[in-house]
Amino acid sequence: MTHYLDFEKPLAEIEGKAEELRAMARANEEMDIEAEASALDRKAEDLLHELYKKLTPWRKCQVARHPERPHCRDYIDALFTEYMPLAGDRKFAEDEAVMGGLARFHDQPVVVLGHEKGNDTKSRIARNFGMARPEGYRKAVRLMEMADKFSLPVITLVDTPGAYPGKGAEERGQSEAIARATEKCLQIGVPLVTVIIGEGGSGGAVAFATANRVAMLEHSVYSVISPEGCASILWKDAEKMREAAEALRLTAQDLVRLGVADRVIPEPLGGAHRDPGGTIASVGAAIAAMLGEMEDVKPKQLIRGRREKFLAIGAKGLAA
Repeated sequence: MTHYLDFEKPLAEIEGKAEELRAMARANEEMDIEAEASALDRKAEDLLHELYKKLTPWRKCQVARHPERPHCRDYIDALFTEYMPLAGDRKFAEDEAVMGGLARFHDQPVVVLGHEKGNDTKSRIARNFGMARPEGYRKAVRLMEMADKFSLPVITLVDTPGAYPGKGAEERGQSEAIARATEKCLQIGVPLVTVIIGEGGSGGAVAFATANRVAMLEHSVYSVISPEGCASILWKDAEKMREAAEALRLTAQDLVRLGVADRVIPEPLGGAHRDPGGTIASVGAAIAAMLGEMEDVKPKQLIRGRREKFLAIGAKGLAA
């Protein structure tokens, strides 16, 4: 059953009517409703074009959070071969919100890391809704160190509302773990590419996304804070999230203009959840292109280029 967002309710009604007609025809083979159903299909497609022609930042947030979007595990299963998951931070525990390990991408050995939100109630609870604890970031540091040691490119897939803010996480050094992961991103002498596949929330995303190349799916978002959190702080009213989303400049298009991201990966009409296979293929092509751009770059140049990229972010925004 398709999950419809709030602004897609008119679309849900039309597609629901078309499905009802076809269900009636399946129950009674003498009924001929294909013309009426096809007319509804065309009407639904026109409405879908209209709805997605110019999404507001808040609507992009809703699409980025859609529960049926492809998740990190989907990308790993489809794009990587010989995936060998590696668990634990060698200090405290395994964090199910972060998955990663050794794999091959287009037959090239790589390390892949990402946030996994889960796809049903049980897995979402187990994965803590993609919100990593300190051990998740320390696991990421461990895997990046391994990648650097064996000269393996690192590919990160970001999809998190932010780092987990719980008491235990703070007691175990959440902010320090995020800082160490961000620092490690800047230190490794191998290509590091990131794709924001859904939400890129706060330092929890930056710890994986301080990369040589950052790509964003067309309807993904990347921000220092969620619109609801921003609205709660600035206006003491979480219901002002629409105004906050506008002010935060969190869309892929805004962030490419500001120099935070490097490219936008187009999504199928209606969002990634309407054609997961096509979206995953587009992400794979973007990863291959980004790795190809750094194929012959020396380790010292990779490190210097990465540092210069992030030091220049504010300057590009001011110049624009």
